[in-house]
Amino acid sequence: MLARVFGLIGAMLLAVVLASCSPLEGDGRHLVPLSGAAKAQLAAMGSSPQAAMMVRIFKEESKLEVWKQTASGSFRLFKTYDICTWSGELGPKFYEGDRQAPEGFYTITPGLMNPNSNYYLAFNLGFPNKYDRAHGRTGSHLMVHGACSSAGCYAMEDEQIAEIYALAREAFSGGNRSFEVQIFPFRMTAENLAKHQSSPHIDFWNNLKQGHDFFEVAQVPPSWDVCDGRYVFRQPSAISAAASMAGQCQPVTADQSIVSAYMAKQTADAAALQSAIVRAADAEAAAVQAEERRVATQAEMEARGEALSSAVNGFFGTLLSPFGGAQPQAQAMFEPVAAETTAPQS
Repeated sequence: MLARVFGLIGAMLLAVVLASCSPLEGDGRHLVPLSGAAKAQLAAMGSSPQAAMMVRIFKEESKLEVWKQTASGSFRLFKTYDICTWSGELGPKFYEGDRQAPEGFYTITPGLMNPNSNYYLAFNLGFPNKYDRAHGRTGSHLMVHGACSSAGCYAMEDEQIAEIYALAREAFSGGNRSFEVQIFPFRMTAENLAKHQSSPHIDFWNNLKQGHDFFEVAQVPPSWDVCDGRYVFRQPSAISAAASMAGQCQPVTADQSIVSAYMAKQTADAAALQSAIVRAADAEAAAVQAEERRVATQAEMEARGEALSSAVNGFFGTLLSPFGGAQPQAQAMFEPVAAETTAPQS
């Protein structure tokens, strides 16, 4: 009887254990709380786990930044993560299967979070967005995920994606309905833009820079939309976030102080870009001239070497040859004497 009771208790305990490992709940990795260190860092910067967040990705540098909103309303950088790997090259994604990681502005909602990813944890970028669709671009399942393996995605180490996922989860729990992911080909500096001026994507990248600069100036993610095939940016508000652009594209709109700062940055960056282009052209010209001088010097040295080698070979050839130069002359000097001493007496 006791054996049957203990057997029943054991079966019940096993059922509880199995229920706690239900495949519907995964293994609970999506529920792992933020570390105490992360919470302390957020508190020190005037933020909290439930505050709004934003993500920026820079392809060429392989960096992912998480920004958090502070009590003042502005966003501050929480942490920069090294991207383990991303696929493709600099430039946007065009079509399904090109194994290209996308660039642009993407809005992440709770429905795009994937707690049961085959790549540890993940969130879907929502590609194609409105801009991508306007340009006929196709693709699906473009993620930021773990497992350090990419086929069109941005892959992180598992520990990194676990913290990023937890930050997003807590931001949603604080009442935020979404967070923005801004993806750039590189740090949007004058030097980088000058270096890539000949790229077929430069116009697209200049358009992305407008949104990048709005955030740099306002320290708040801009509300974005698409008009005439281009991104347009505005100060975020419930109205502008829900608006759909059509027809004549409106310029950047925001508080006058932000607009003034934005326009000043655009002017300063344009001047810096022109200077960077001139410097790059001068450096290229100097490099070409240096290479020409190097080639000319090398050719001159080779010519001198050949001339010296020819002279040395000629000298030693004349000196050492048993049938050349000096020896026949010596024979000519001594032969008459030899003939006179050997002639018969008359």
